[in-house]
Amino acid sequence: MLVSKEWLEQYVEIDVTTEALAERITRSGIEVDALHDFSQGIKNLVVGYVEEKSLHPDADKLSICKVNIGEEAPVQIVCGAKNIDQGQHVIVATVGGRLPGGIKIKRAKIRGEVSEGMICSLQEIGLNSNVVPKEAEEGIFVFPTEVEPGTNALDALYLNDQVMEFDLTPNRADALSMIGTAYETAALYQTEVHKPETQSNELDEQASEELSVSIEAQDKVPYYSARVVKNVEVAPSPMWMQARLMKAGIRPINNVVDISNYVMLEYGQPLHMFDQDQIGSKEIVVRQARDNETMTTLDDKERTLLTSDLVITNGQEPIALAGVMGGDFSEVTNQTTNVVIEGAIFDAVSIRHTSRRLNLRSESSSRFEKGLALEFVDEAVDRACYLLETYASGKVLKARVSDGSLGALTKTIEITPKKVNDTIGLNLNDQDIIDVFLQLGFKAEKAEGDAVKIHVPSRRRDITIHADLIEEVARIYGYDEIPSTLPVFEDVTSGSLTDRQMKTRLVKQTMEGAGLNQAMTYALVDEARAKDFSMSDKDTTQLLMPMSEAHSTLRQSLLPHLIDAASYNVARKNHDVMLYEIGRVFFSNGKGQLPDEVEYLSGIMTGEYVSNLWQQKKEEVDFFIVKGVVERVAEKLDLTFDYQKAHIDGLHPGRTAEILLDGDVVGFIGELHPSVQKDYDLKRTYVFEINYDKLMETSVGYINYEPIPKFPGVTRDIALVVDRDVEGAELVKIIKDNGKDILQDALVFDVYQGEHMEEGKRSVAIRLSYLNKEETLTEEQVTQVHNGILEALENNGATLRG
Repeated sequence: MLVSKEWLEQYVEIDVTTEALAERITRSGIEVDALHDFSQGIKNLVVGYVEEKSLHPDADKLSICKVNIGEEAPVQIVCGAKNIDQGQHVIVATVGGRLPGGIKIKRAKIRGEVSEGMICSLQEIGLNSNVVPKEAEEGIFVFPTEVEPGTNALDALYLNDQVMEFDLTPNRADALSMIGTAYETAALYQTEVHKPETQSNELDEQASEELSVSIEAQDKVPYYSARVVKNVEVAPSPMWMQARLMKAGIRPINNVVDISNYVMLEYGQPLHMFDQDQIGSKEIVVRQARDNETMTTLDDKERTLLTSDLVITNGQEPIALAGVMGGDFSEVTNQTTNVVIEGAIFDAVSIRHTSRRLNLRSESSSRFEKGLALEFVDEAVDRACYLLETYASGKVLKARVSDGSLGALTKTIEITPKKVNDTIGLNLNDQDIIDVFLQLGFKAEKAEGDAVKIHVPSRRRDITIHADLIEEVARIYGYDEIPSTLPVFEDVTSGSLTDRQMKTRLVKQTMEGAGLNQAMTYALVDEARAKDFSMSDKDTTQLLMPMSEAHSTLRQSLLPHLIDAASYNVARKNHDVMLYEIGRVFFSNGKGQLPDEVEYLSGIMTGEYVSNLWQQKKEEVDFFIVKGVVERVAEKLDLTFDYQKAHIDGLHPGRTAEILLDGDVVGFIGELHPSVQKDYDLKRTYVFEINYDKLMETSVGYINYEPIPKFPGVTRDIALVVDRDVEGAELVKIIKDNGKDILQDALVFDVYQGEHMEEGKRSVAIRLSYLNKEETLTEEQVTQVHNGILEALENNGATLRG
């Protein structure tokens, strides 16, 4: 919304600069995005009267003009405009003047003829081509009425003005009108709003004798009214109206069309004016369009309509697309003499759907979409009648014809001063609160007890509950006036990270130290992938109104989007991808219940983990590198993970392991199944996923440090022949269970099967480390424990390889 200060001052008296006004309005909650000063960069611009015009002797397209600019003698100006002529009042930039863009006006000779100034177009003084009148678009501007030569041209054009550009939020539709802005301004400066004249001199003839109105779509059009104005004379609008429209970004057309646009900007109520003689009947019927019904709109395009569209008809065929655009045959032209003015309330959703589908966005449709002020509907139509009578010589027929009802024009809400003061920290009494709303143009009065009754007008649709009233009090009283206080604490604690925050930072540092980058992905996935890699058998949680099928279901694993991210990077030649994410997954608790939210730590790795070209050393990501990353997290958190072979859909059946913490499964590590890798155009790719909440819930306690051993240790290697289905972890567990106090570690360092090995058997080589922290180990001590371990292994089916 573009708000001219000169126009605003017609309704409210404000003796402050535009900059100060813009600052005050911004601080009250309506952001002024920019200020446009139409006088900026302009100097010595006056009104001139062309007394004589003659052709330039050496140029066919130039004219020599004698122009009266209010000085003792006329000045000579050479002009190249096609529409220049004798007897015109024009805009003149005199010698020594300036125009926007840094243009300096100097005395010059053009083809041998002296030129003392410049006759200007509206574009040359800073207006955009799309808002200037058509007749002035390709030439100089000619004033429609006489103006005293030498008058400041900016004053004559009503351009000695600044315009505020509002960046409005959808809830403040009231500020899409000059009167709505006037109410806001009056409240801020504690002054009154002077509403414009709406009373016209009506004829005795009733409008109902000329026209009837009926609504067939009552649920979509609660109210429709019309008035009739006879014998209008179509002509250019007065200069002040043209200027205000141009400053608001609207091109002037003629007095009838301009009055329609002017009143729309003034009241925020879109109007439509029909040529009564072209409607085709004496009735107006408002209905929903018939399927595949067609009409030609003002832009000369034939539109195919749907049953969801609203149309204004003459009882048979559409004459306008309700709230969006009029029809071509009933538009106002230079031959129009009788006018029907429409004022209505249309369903916002229907207007929005129609305007979007047909790509017909307009000032009118945007206002219908946001909701109108019911109290201004009839008043705006009456204002248009008054302006047509005053500036188009129209004769206004008595009364209006209408159908439907406007409904309640106000909404009553009660509030107490205590509620206001407790919320915003002020000390206001009931009269202070009443005064605030009286300033806003509301009706307010005392109610029973200490309550205040506020009657909220329909132009303020954003005010519906107590909190809205409190916000209005804070805005108008002034946010800067609210006293600042320090919070009162009974117990003061030092600021520090929680245990979980410290652990999370440590985990992130560990991951990033291992070469992984943090990813943040959507919590929503498509329904088909919502349970992929899930560690629970609970149902998924669906959105009631998803924006798309791809984001319709809450995820149960972080991996689907991490796989998407890896695939996206690989497709763009980034083949080495290492990502991790700490995020929430969701498990349904049934209809009507909130889902459980669980935080997971997940990662994906593919490509080369190490690539030192100068050392000709490369290392591809494999299962054990990913397992090492997970082990590093456990080490930093002082946890111990165990692993067991697992089968998980979507992962390689022979390269997948579950992660156990204190015997409970808390996650998994594995390679993506070859079919999954193929679907996403990935090479060997490894993933892990851990229930992060369970890691955080595990109490670690204090870390006990031990001195470095003083005594040397002993290692012994053994090679065991076992069945192929025996896992190395089982052998290590047997060894540790029988290693007594001196066994420090058991590590599988080789596995062999093939030639020289019995069918169905394999060899597992394990290194055993022995150490006594109290004294030097003797051979007898090691042998005794070692033999006990071998015996236990043999009892479980393992034999020493010969």
